[in-house]
Amino acid sequence: MNSTSGKEKDTIENQLWFDPSLCFIGNQWLPAKSGKLLDVYDPSTGEQISKISRGDQADIDSAISQAKFALSNEWGNSTAVERGRILYRIGQLVLENTDRLAFLEASDVGKPLKQAKADVSALARYMEFYAGAVDKVHGNTIPFLDGYTVYTLREAHGVTGHIIPWNYPMQIIGRSVGAALAMGNATVLKPAEEACLTALAFADLARQAGLPAGALNVVPGLGTEAGAALARHRGVRHVSFTGSVNVGKQIQTAAAQNVVPVTLELGGKSPQIVFEDADIDAAIPYLVNAGIQNAGQTCSASSRILVQQGVYKEVVHKMAERYRQLRVGPALQDRDLGPLISRRQKSIVEDYLEKGRDLPIASQGSIDADAPNRGHYVVPVLFSDVPPDHVLAQQEIFGPVQVVIPFVDEGEALQIANGTDYGLVASIWTRDGARQMRMAKKIRSGQVFINNYGAGGGVELPFGGTGLSGHGREKGFEALYGFSQLKTVAALHG
Repeated sequence: MNSTSGKEKDTIENQLWFDPSLCFIGNQWLPAKSGKLLDVYDPSTGEQISKISRGDQADIDSAISQAKFALSNEWGNSTAVERGRILYRIGQLVLENTDRLAFLEASDVGKPLKQAKADVSALARYMEFYAGAVDKVHGNTIPFLDGYTVYTLREAHGVTGHIIPWNYPMQIIGRSVGAALAMGNATVLKPAEEACLTALAFADLARQAGLPAGALNVVPGLGTEAGAALARHRGVRHVSFTGSVNVGKQIQTAAAQNVVPVTLELGGKSPQIVFEDADIDAAIPYLVNAGIQNAGQTCSASSRILVQQGVYKEVVHKMAERYRQLRVGPALQDRDLGPLISRRQKSIVEDYLEKGRDLPIASQGSIDADAPNRGHYVVPVLFSDVPPDHVLAQQEIFGPVQVVIPFVDEGEALQIANGTDYGLVASIWTRDGARQMRMAKKIRSGQVFINNYGAGGGVELPFGGTGLSGHGREKGFEALYGFSQLKTVAALHG
């Protein structure tokens, strides 16, 4: 189970200590009941590297039965302290297997190794945070009528369903499954069919850490089969979904038939707003990196850069310089960007680039000459002088494409920033404290950063959006509240 080195790192088989072609249900490795499998491809090479189960309704039924069993037995009777200790042990095992997990993530998703290692660290940090927070979720006493004592309790929903995307499997497992387990829920996880390896690896580490059977179940498969079955299942009492707007609507519709709450994180078109008094040199790394991280396949990617006219040319020039240095290559070569997840995603991004053919290109990066031809590589492109209503400034591209938009004053900046259907993340670059507060209050966004972007991931910081970016909050204590329900107890004692 320890990290490997040398030639062993050259193949995915040497990094796997479990059989990825099986489902993880009730702490056991089981084949999909249909016996069907799905091929796993490396985005860097386009080559098949493994196989996963093609789970469906029958496997989801089995997973939910095991989750209910866990709630009726050891896991359901566990204390907050006991749950915290298990989560902490999971985090430690995650860290001990950093190299293995990073290799799997880089091979499966296509992200550079340094980004994959950062995701491993984030997953462990989520486990540590929720391990420490779980026994600090308190109820309240409420002053009421004479002769009464009234108080509130926070209790688990029961079985929670988690449908996660392919771009950040480990991080989203941490902020979603980690929080749900902390509150005592039993979980069923359906990872994206394009990226299941680290989800399955995490499940086995959780088993090793002592997580009781049924508390975590993982069923790989297609979204239209396993994902749909999980969203509509009558045994699920809360659904958490991260992904596209269209699928999010389907998830919410399915869950509504059972009248269960849904947490939706559906992406964004996040702006960074640069005023004339900003520290431009401090801003440039954030302006670029927040747009090209994970090849732009990030829900909170900063794809719109709004710049006040007085510093517009300077900002575009300095961003263009950075773009010219960007290199794209295979994940394991650890360049600035890796490939996109699939040929389909590459085609989508290329279609958007074609729609921007009428726009000036300020700069672009380059793809390594020896990058495999079958890999899903796209050149990162920076567009300038983009109209706020242009399709590239309105729609989520999910690729390494950024647009720079000029503005005159604070009012116009606010109008442009709020001029899309999304509202996930925003950033304000200015030294003016009063302006910082005005803009932060008026921007429609779930998170607003001032003179930074992302705050290093911010495990502790509530995360979620407005509008088409979804609803509900993940991360921090807010996630614990979301994965629990409030009970009011009123005792009449005279």
